[in-house]
Amino acid sequence: MAVRDGRRGAVGDRLGVVPPRGSELRFRTVHGYRRAFRVGGSGPPMVLVHGIGDSSATWEAVLPALARRHLVIAPDLLGHGHSDKPRADYSVAAYANGIRDLLGVLGVPRATLVGHSLGGGVVMQFAYQYPDRTERLVLVGTGGAGPDVTPLLRAASLPGAQALLAALQLPPVRWQAGLVVETLRVLGTGLGRDAADLLRLLDGVPDATARAALIRTLRAVVDWRGQVVTMLDRCYLTRGMPTLLVWGGRDAVVPVGHAYTAHRAMPGSRLEIFDEAGYFPFHSDPARFVGLLEEFVETTEPARWSPEQWRQLLRCPAPAATSARSGPVSAT
Repeated sequence: MAVRDGRRGAVGDRLGVVPPRGSELRFRTVHGYRRAFRVGGSGPPMVLVHGIGDSSATWEAVLPALARRHLVIAPDLLGHGHSDKPRADYSVAAYANGIRDLLGVLGVPRATLVGHSLGGGVVMQFAYQYPDRTERLVLVGTGGAGPDVTPLLRAASLPGAQALLAALQLPPVRWQAGLVVETLRVLGTGLGRDAADLLRLLDGVPDATARAALIRTLRAVVDWRGQVVTMLDRCYLTRGMPTLLVWGGRDAVVPVGHAYTAHRAMPGSRLEIFDEAGYFPFHSDPARFVGLLEEFVETTEPARWSPEQWRQLLRCPAPAATSARSGPVSAT
């Protein structure tokens, strides 16, 4: 993967030529902060938004394949990856605004949005705030469909968590953490299925600035009792918005029960369960994941909302989630 700085006068604020295969890491400055993003391919735009503590690198298993038919843009959210990590607003709404502004700088007016975990909440919020810029939604193990979440995230929201994260970077403690994660893997637990990724997330917060940004992000969505934000009260707004839900059947971070709750609350949504996958179904079976996204895009028409249609939808919400009609469910 190549790295290129975004300051190229001939291209200006647009994307310019992007690699037809693979991806390239680029940078843009938005509101004074440097934003990193991976880009590749050409065609209808698709935006991939990672989860908490992660980065755009998480999509490398699927990005080149998706780039065969799409212009794929995978940002590092503020506070994550190669993007700046200021003392700033790390709420879901602020992240949605950040995606809007980055796409504006890149000259991308509309896109299919794909979000994992926290990223799912971000793209759902983006669709709520900017329906005219959202063509489709793909929510992967997304947050916001219930309070339940792994105790690890609850603990990380408590006072002293930043010091604990710092301790985990010390070689002896890091070795012990790796041993625990490996034991979970050998025992066949849900968290163990994501052992390599869990260790990768630990390595993604190597300094105090990164740890502070992570804790601020986490506390915006989770406390000791679980998730504190919800999308269920606005799920009816996906009526007329093609929506695909993808979940790991053994997700120990965001339980698979949330998938069925969200599916019932989203009229016409489609649910796909990767039975043997954990928190990262697109890592467990990238070929199936890519095939699902391509088939979903090919068989659905992009949403087209006018301001008046959106006003009418807000005035006349859908029936309660328990009676809303949902699309198909597939579990393999």
